[in-house]
Amino acid sequence: MFENYKVFKTDFAGRPLVVETGKIAGLANGACLVRYGETVVNVAVTAASKPRDGIDFFPLSVDYEEKLYAVGKIPGSFLKREGRPSEKAILTSRVIDRPIRPLFPKDMRNDVSIVCTVMSVDPDCSPEVTAMIGTSVALSISDIPWNGPISGVSVGFVDGEYVINPNAKQKEVSTMAVTVASTEKLVAMIEAGANEVSDDEMFNAIMKGHEANQSIIEFIRSIQDEIGKTKFSYVSSNPSEDMLSKVNELAAEDLKFALDTNDKVVREERLKPIYEKVHTALDDIYPDEISKIDECMYKIQKNIVRRWLLDEQKRVDGRKLDELRPLDAEVALLPRAHGSGLFTRGQTQVLTVATLGPISDEQLLDGLDGETVKRYIHHYNFPSYSVGETRPSRGPGRREIGHGALAERALVPVIPKSEDFPYTIRLVSEVVSSNGSTSQGSICGSTLALMDAGVQIKAPVAGISCGLVTEGERWLTMVDIQGLEDFFGDMDFKVAGTHKGITAIQMDLKIDGLTPEMIKEALQKTHKARIYILDKVILKTIDKPRTELSKYAPKMLTINIDVEKIKDVIGSGGKVVQKICADCDVRVDIEEDGRVFISGTDVDNCKKALNIIKSIVTDPEVGAIYKGKVTRLMDFGAFIEISPGREGLCHISQLNSKRTEKVTDVVNIGDEVLVKVTEIYDKGRINLSRKAALT
Repeated sequence: MFENYKVFKTDFAGRPLVVETGKIAGLANGACLVRYGETVVNVAVTAASKPRDGIDFFPLSVDYEEKLYAVGKIPGSFLKREGRPSEKAILTSRVIDRPIRPLFPKDMRNDVSIVCTVMSVDPDCSPEVTAMIGTSVALSISDIPWNGPISGVSVGFVDGEYVINPNAKQKEVSTMAVTVASTEKLVAMIEAGANEVSDDEMFNAIMKGHEANQSIIEFIRSIQDEIGKTKFSYVSSNPSEDMLSKVNELAAEDLKFALDTNDKVVREERLKPIYEKVHTALDDIYPDEISKIDECMYKIQKNIVRRWLLDEQKRVDGRKLDELRPLDAEVALLPRAHGSGLFTRGQTQVLTVATLGPISDEQLLDGLDGETVKRYIHHYNFPSYSVGETRPSRGPGRREIGHGALAERALVPVIPKSEDFPYTIRLVSEVVSSNGSTSQGSICGSTLALMDAGVQIKAPVAGISCGLVTEGERWLTMVDIQGLEDFFGDMDFKVAGTHKGITAIQMDLKIDGLTPEMIKEALQKTHKARIYILDKVILKTIDKPRTELSKYAPKMLTINIDVEKIKDVIGSGGKVVQKICADCDVRVDIEEDGRVFISGTDVDNCKKALNIIKSIVTDPEVGAIYKGKVTRLMDFGAFIEISPGREGLCHISQLNSKRTEKVTDVVNIGDEVLVKVTEIYDKGRINLSRKAALT
């Protein structure tokens, strides 16, 4: 039945990698089922036969779909089916998108869709890496024009050794998690999180990944040679040479003047009349190609900026290649927030706000990996007003989710453990003005906000980006790129870290890849700039975390109790813990391992609740004195609760030093009295004496 069915096998980091084609998704332009260990991902790629009209970009979509059946789970939602993609899925889609996008023809406008469906997950074999390899295979064997293949690999560092595609146990102890995608000659993508590793350690990890990718690229090339389709022809979106020449003649000199400023607002105001002038002159000449006139304007501006950089080492705002834009920082802007920090770099401004909550505010995760909760959460918002636009807000897109995750990854290594700082931490970075490098601004703003909130971070973190322009064998890097240099340049190499080392990297490219020399220079330049920001800006604004939390932040006390005592603190149907919360105006969270977290706005109330819990979990001793409450009266004495759920009997003879005729002569229900434990017998029964406590 499946006459075109083929199976290709190889070994990848000591585990079998199997590619099956010709059996599933036969109507797609290209498809494959990839098995890595027991991880299985189906990848299908399709392309529109005609270009999309009226757009000036390549319409590529990459969807990484997590199916919970892959790990034997039923979705926890009301509908019991997968909903919108998780943040992990969106981030993986971006990681796959970034290395493949530059390898499509720049002038193609046909829609291309890539769907990676995760069908089975082996914890020791990354589904993300499997999906990237499957994407490369599917594109390579399809008829879609693409200059691949690529390969992707994960690199860890365990016990002083680099590990390719680390298994689940190795990931837990690895000091870095680096994803590297490569072409046959160049490094095409880097995504990294690390525990303050040195530049050299990171560079070597990238090179190890690049080296490991080569055998898989060769494997994919062999599949393409055997079953690959002929690539289809497409209609180019490039403007004609005649149009480009006319626009250049009309606008080139004016554009040079317009671009030559460090003020984004001034630049945009200068550009408006130039666009109007060109369209007035050429719209009637090219009535069916008006959109291509703007393409010509883009090409001319790009050429101007790149020529200035390559030929004159001149930047549009007049800075030197290693010079940062003016920097400023401020903390405690918002009086009611638990912590806030405003970081300004040129015309880019990011305000980050920190909120502290009890441990129970952790984010619950329902994904394919073993992570079930997240205690440190970072969100990034990019409103339209930050770039002077009027676009309505529709919630975070993939870019916002990606930038938030980068900032989160950069700061995770310095966040204190829950044992030392028993709070859930949420940071929100609001981009209030944008002219490039907002993700790195959010990292710096986050460090300020955390220290302002009194979070005892291990070390301050700063982020900076490095750009690149290339021409044949010529290339040049510049630090702290602004929006225009990102727009017309070839690279945005983002690095975050502390004085000690790197905590995160994200590399975006518009070219096929980087040489080792380019990577090394980018690491060197960002290292120097990062240290400058830490020393001259962040630490001069706030040199260490505040010693006290905001008066509006919840106060937190913790205690570790015997697991066997958890049921006593909770009580039947939760009555005991609910009463503690109501009486003390606090929140009590109890973990399965016996950790108890008490939070409230008043520390005295927290202490009161803590003492009650201590009284519950501490077994009473003969001779101990308690302040108890009378709960029941009998002819022979009174039952007195000395701690929630635990009471003892005070015999009528022990109520007073004088003879007592009736119990009610001394106590009534609800009275609070001091009593002393005189005897514990018969499975914990307690005898009490008010008389002994008073003498």
